[in-house]
Amino acid sequence: MSNNPILHSTIKGQGIPLLILHGYFGMSDNWKTLGNQFSETYQVHLIDQRNHGRSFHEDEFNYEVLVEDLYAYIQHYKLEKVYIIGHSMGGKTAMLFAVTYPELVDKLIVVDISPRQYQPHHNAILAGLNSIDFSKEDARGKVDKKLATLIPELGVRQFLLKNVYWKEKGQLAFRFNLESLTDNNPEVGEALPSFTVFEKDTLFLKGEKSNYITQDEEPIIEAHFPNSKIVEIKNAGHWLHAENPKQFYDEVSTFLK
Repeated sequence: MSNNPILHSTIKGQGIPLLILHGYFGMSDNWKTLGNQFSETYQVHLIDQRNHGRSFHEDEFNYEVLVEDLYAYIQHYKLEKVYIIGHSMGGKTAMLFAVTYPELVDKLIVVDISPRQYQPHHNAILAGLNSIDFSKEDARGKVDKKLATLIPELGVRQFLLKNVYWKEKGQLAFRFNLESLTDNNPEVGEALPSFTVFEKDTLFLKGEKSNYITQDEEPIIEAHFPNSKIVEIKNAGHWLHAENPKQFYDEVSTFLK
C-alpha cells in the first residue's frame, strides 16, 4: 500500500454508501446535481480520482493504483457493502475494483464503457491542453480561444474549462495533472484483466448515440459480469448523465432498490 493522501471527496446524505467516480479530465463537481438527488436516499461520496479535481497529483497513473486509492478511501471512511457508479474511466476503475475487492461492493453501475480495451483517442484534447501557456492565456476567454483551434466542439471545451481555476491572483492553472495524464494516456483504454469475474448485480448504462458499448461488447460484459444487464439511455451520447439526467436517475434508482 502506498502512503498517498486520501482522495478528495464531497459526502452528502445518509444510508448505504454510494460512491461516484468521474471520467478522464472530469471531476466530482460534474456529478453535483445527480449527487444531490441520490443523497436523499443514500450517503453519496462524490470522489476526485488521483490527478483530477482536488485530489493529489502523482506521476503514476493506471487502473491498479486508482483501485488502491479507492480501497484506501473506503478503509479510511470505514465503509462496507458500497454501491459504485463509475463513468467512462471511472467505470474502468469501478470494474477493476469490483473484481479485486468483491466483498466490499454490493452493486455496481458502469456508465458507457465496457471491459474491453479502447484505443487511445484523446489526442486532439491532449494536444489542445498542452498548447496552453498560462503566462499568455491569462483569462478564461483566451484559454477557450486557444483550445478552439484544436478542439472545435464547444461542449467538450466547456467540460475541460471547468478544470481551469485561479491558482493565485492573475495565475490560471488546470486542476488535473496534465503531465501525468499525457504520459499515461494509453493506460486509460486498458482492458479489464482476463478471467476476472464479479458475480453480483451490475448495471451497464449506454448512451443511445454513443459507440462505447455496442452489441460487440455484450459477450465480454457477460463473461466478466454474469449478473449484469445493459440499459440504453435515450437521446444521449457518452455524457449520458448530463444529457439525460432524468432517465439516468430513474434507471439507477430502480436498479439500486
